[in-house]
Amino acid sequence: MDREREIYKVTLVGSIVNVLLTVFKFVAGILGHSAAMTADAVHSLSDLLTDAVVIVFVRISSKPEDCGHDYGHGKYETLATAIIGFLLAAVAIGIGYNAVSAIILWLHGESLPAPGMLALWAAILSIVAKEVVYQYTVRKARKLNSPVVEANAWHHRSDALSSLGTLVGIGGAILLGNRWTILDPLASLVVTFFILRVAYKLLKQGFSELLEASLPDDVENEILSIVTAFPDVSDPHHLRTRRIGSRYAIELHIRMDGSLPLSVAHERTREIEAALKARFGDSTHINLHVEPIK
Repeated sequence: MDREREIYKVTLVGSIVNVLLTVFKFVAGILGHSAAMTADAVHSLSDLLTDAVVIVFVRISSKPEDCGHDYGHGKYETLATAIIGFLLAAVAIGIGYNAVSAIILWLHGESLPAPGMLALWAAILSIVAKEVVYQYTVRKARKLNSPVVEANAWHHRSDALSSLGTLVGIGGAILLGNRWTILDPLASLVVTFFILRVAYKLLKQGFSELLEASLPDDVENEILSIVTAFPDVSDPHHLRTRRIGSRYAIELHIRMDGSLPLSVAHERTREIEAALKARFGDSTHINLHVEPIK
């Protein structure tokens, strides 16, 4: 419950910032005649949706094991990560479509409205606020070992990057005059690529875990090093690993002297399990199969 409460807390902080920024950006985008800022406001609105996804799925994933879920509900966090990736991709496509439409109008000789100073100040405020929220959220995510919270942190970072591109476009259009109002939709197009890059990263992570991808090589090598450090243990093989939400699952075959008493072999496996859990967390799922050395 402490972990769940911390996740709710960090998500709530991000939600409050998102609400305030979304309202301010929409007002600045409309009153400041900035397509880039309006698109940025839509991006912030998507953050609110992802916060809701985090709250719903973390509550589900924190449920204990039951008869229908022998390994718990941790995969719901992974599913939430993928959903956030889909939402980001959808937002990017929408922003890109609006940007391309405005650019086409400009190429056909239509004038675009020049953005105002309110939009410029909104972009600056957004960059600062979202970067601060990103740093706070990503530290909490790594402390809590939560992929969905880290995914949400990257969504905050993508919003900061979005506002950075918006700032360049709005600032250029204001400083260089009406002939360069095209910079505003061009900034929206740049924002699209920033967001799509983050969306791809989150979707790749989410799908790899849903499809039972193994843990990284450095983690598997560390597992083998921990196991082989124990006396009477040799030839670790058939290592299988995966991630279940925020916890690891480890399955491994090891060999011991066949003449050892069963009680000694059992105690040794308990020591190995304790060492692995001390390193990777008490909720780590461990399955050790002992084979005799012939």
